[in-house]
Amino acid sequence: MRKMAWLFSIGLVAFLSIFMSRECMAGVFIEQLVREREGIASTVFLYFSENQFRTDHPEKGLTTILDFKGDSMMMVDHPSKRYTQTTFSQWEKGVAERLKKENPAIPPKARKIVVKRAGETATINGFQTEKIQIFADEKLIEEDWVTREVDTKEVENVMEKVARGFSKSFGVEMKEGREIYEKLKPYGFPILVKDYTISYGTGPIETLEVKKLEQKPLGDEVFLPPAGYQRIVPSPPKK
Repeated sequence: MRKMAWLFSIGLVAFLSIFMSRECMAGVFIEQLVREREGIASTVFLYFSENQFRTDHPEKGLTTILDFKGDSMMMVDHPSKRYTQTTFSQWEKGVAERLKKENPAIPPKARKIVVKRAGETATINGFQTEKIQIFADEKLIEEDWVTREVDTKEVENVMEKVARGFSKSFGVEMKEGREIYEKLKPYGFPILVKDYTISYGTGPIETLEVKKLEQKPLGDEVFLPPAGYQRIVPSPPKK
């Protein structure tokens, strides 16, 4: 669950300077390299345009497309050339209910989050960055190398409603992710993130690195299922 909060905080920050044009939507494309605890690395492609968000996981053959304004969530399985579609609010409610059943014990206690500048700078993938450390109850949980070369101000109000929804549905840990996002935001956009929450020794178990970030026109087809793919209607859950 902490991982979900972390990824959500990074996803929130990534909504950048988006506007509408007549022919197509201007948007943002981000290429990330994610390295898991076991050392497995995978590439993730992110597409942002106004109220729409798409993630591609080439190694898994999976694409997720969210339309916040249209309350839609689409899961595309490329190997089988099939996809499912549901409302985002239903998915959010279902996940919240499942987590409640799986974790009926006392919810985790809210922690005191402190964000500090470490006084270190570095050039990462062409971006001038500064090291920021995040502590929860005085324990280091995250290290972010952020840049001020990316402007995020124009879309903060667009994501506000989405952030509120996540915070209500996913409880303390998601609220913690939102708090981290808010406190990290003044320092810049994360180019490299190291998560120390379940580390062995002193090394991070996961890293997220932005390899490329560019503003580019995004056509409607980016947020639609590929042509020729079959839509699968999931069976309703058994009572």
